[in-house]
Amino acid sequence: MAMEGHYADIWHRIALAEPDRPAVVTVGESTLSRAEFDEACARVAALLGELGLRRGDKVAILSHNRPEWLLAFAGAIRVGIVPVALNFRYRAREVAELLDDSDCAAVVFASSLSPVVAEAVALLGRPIALLQLRDTEAPLLPDALDFAAYAERAPLPYADPHDGEFFIYTGGTTGAPKAAMWGVRQMLAMQAYNAYLTAGLPVPETPEEAVAAATGGEAPGIVALALSPYMHGTALTTVINALLLGGTVVVLPTARFDAERAVRTIIDAGVTRVAVAGDAIALPLLEAAESLGVEALPELASVLSSGMRFSDATKARLHALAPRLVITDLLASTEGGAVALGITRSVAELPARFRLTPGTVVLDDRDAEVQGIPGAVGRIAFTGGMPKGYYGAPEKTAENFVEIRGKRHIIPGDLVRVEEEGCIELLGRGAAVVNTGGEKVYPSEVEEAIMRYPGVNDAVVFGQPDPRWGEVVAAAIAVDDPERFPVPELVARVGEEIAGYKKPRRVLVTRDLERSGSGKIDLARIRRRAETEGVAL
Repeated sequence: MAMEGHYADIWHRIALAEPDRPAVVTVGESTLSRAEFDEACARVAALLGELGLRRGDKVAILSHNRPEWLLAFAGAIRVGIVPVALNFRYRAREVAELLDDSDCAAVVFASSLSPVVAEAVALLGRPIALLQLRDTEAPLLPDALDFAAYAERAPLPYADPHDGEFFIYTGGTTGAPKAAMWGVRQMLAMQAYNAYLTAGLPVPETPEEAVAAATGGEAPGIVALALSPYMHGTALTTVINALLLGGTVVVLPTARFDAERAVRTIIDAGVTRVAVAGDAIALPLLEAAESLGVEALPELASVLSSGMRFSDATKARLHALAPRLVITDLLASTEGGAVALGITRSVAELPARFRLTPGTVVLDDRDAEVQGIPGAVGRIAFTGGMPKGYYGAPEKTAENFVEIRGKRHIIPGDLVRVEEEGCIELLGRGAAVVNTGGEKVYPSEVEEAIMRYPGVNDAVVFGQPDPRWGEVVAAAIAVDDPERFPVPELVARVGEEIAGYKKPRRVLVTRDLERSGSGKIDLARIRRRAETEGVAL
């Protein structure tokens, strides 16, 4: 039976039971005990209310991983305000579009992102409350309130929270980013299985049992560090589940990923659980450990990754470094959580095999379930806990959350082959999305940016394999004079309009993309040409 509960309620009860234990530790800066974290959340909730936000209103969070990110999220859901996680790599136009799309009434943002936010607010063209967290010495934007002012507010008296929602943006199955609307209680019910079983605990059936599991001498003692951004589901659930289990969340103080500092923190803070983005983070972490002469990470017990290439070679090196490590590689989507898990406990269990999670099915071309037929090929689909839909997008919701034989399915677009014992082989993504370092890139958005550059007659964008990032964005463009075309200038201009990770890293310049009469491109041929003739950037 799924546990009925709310994250804010259980965190509050844990704080009452053991107020002095550390909840959030920011390396080299500060420590918030459970009682201090709980009170800070109540003060943030009061500040949001002072700005006029009420239950159901939306507040965007635009920052790298900071304790303020967690306070904004937890303070909002405590009173039914909807946190909206935004990608801090986005440019102003992208931020403005998502603020508008989600009807945000306020935005919590880092000072380091002030120029982006200032331009985004101007593009938005309507009033929006600004809460600026001071990660740099940059002055407050006009009309912005210092987020630290929450400390001066009286904490709101605790009240049992209603369900509430939070939004996570996805581009994986929908093309243009859409906000997946997750119910807070719904997320807890879905995450309970992963949170407790990965800690070696039975799943509680009541909040009282959850508090008992998180306190006292039998608590699992989790110390969690998310090296991937909180705006992604895996990192966010890693930290909120750690708090759910009575653990400690460790936060690195800088926006830039510092692999050596991360390794030292894992050792010094006794980190037991790390969220990464596959090889993109795990490889630099391993290289830093080697350069520091670190031979073992004995406390590290769990590494989780999702949405990114995570090679068996990298996993083998991690297992050798951390002898009691369990690696969980999740095949997941923002809309449906984990649909398959590749779990290894030692080098002997490599190569990792992905096993379907409860509620996951494989559908053939006629929507018949074939997950029990080895050799069958089909689309993976999830029938378990999922969002309510996409905010403000009923057509996209109906398109992607499909009812089949009376049951709601989310179909992320992954094509798989069924193997023995409930395992699958991932064949590829049906959608054209490029997955680079765990970030989803929709080709049409990049193509539009490229086509705005003078002299480009045609363009197509696609992914190319990359040993670290899984895929990188590549483009083929048609121009009148390929020999003289300024490719670096084009790419720089594209990077000014959209997030840097969306810029092409390899560009094929040609006179003609040789579209067919119906406008189609032989993409396989273009990919081959790009590999041999393209300019790497």
